[in-house]
This record gives sequence, C-alpha cells and structure tokens, in this order.
Amino acid sequence: MHLLFRSETFHIVAQIVIGSVWVFHGLYSKILNGIPRHRLIVGKILGAANAGIATKTIGLLEVLVGLWAFTGWQPVGCAVMQTAAIVAMNTLEILLAGELLISAVGMVILNLGFLSLVWHWALFTPEP
Repeated sequence: MHLLFRSETFHIVAQIVIGSVWVFHGLYSKILNGIPRHRLIVGKILGAANAGIATKTIGLLEVLVGLWAFTGWQPVGCAVMQTAAIVAMNTLEILLAGELLISAVGMVILNLGFLSLVWHWALFTPEP
C-alpha cells in the first residue's frame, strides 16, 4: 500500500483531484453561482453590497489556484497557498457566518483530509 501512495499514477491522480476541487468551487460554486450559499457567506463576511463581485473575485482566485495545481509547478508553494487560503476561509466562515454553514465541524474535517492529500502530493515525488 505504501508504494501505491508514492507511485506516479497516484501523484497524477492527486494533482488532478486537487486542481479539480479548486476549479469546481471557483467556477461552478462562485463564478456561476451554482451554490448560492457561497455568495450568502461572502455577503455575511464582506457585506451584502460587495457579495456579487467579491464572490466572483474569490472564485477567479480559486480557479487560478486550481490551474496552478494542474501545472505541478512549485508544489510546496502551491500547498502553502492552498493551506493559507483554506485556513483563512474556514476561520472567517466559522467566526462570521457560522449560521450559514451546513456543518462547521464537517467542513473542517473535510478540509483537513483535503489538505492531507495536498501536502502528500506536494512533498512526495514519485519514485522512478
């Protein structure tokens, strides 16, 4: 099992999954307003008047993080950026918009699992 998580195939699949999560939430959830709750959360944190443009801007930045992950360039820097973004977003959401979250605990657990994948991808280069 240990070799599976160090394989080139696992590394590529992890890279695709990581990039896809960011692109999905940036493009579908925020830019296209596919999950309107995201805009409500942003509005609660940054003000309703700013919610539309702020949500789209956050979505664009998330798409860019996803594209960065897809390239595989500077994976540790990419993991640092993802960690900082997720910690900041989760903290603000829990403190300022907790009532709009489906489950704060669930979100944190899910994001810890996601960041575990991100850091594994960033730190373990497949063995030839």
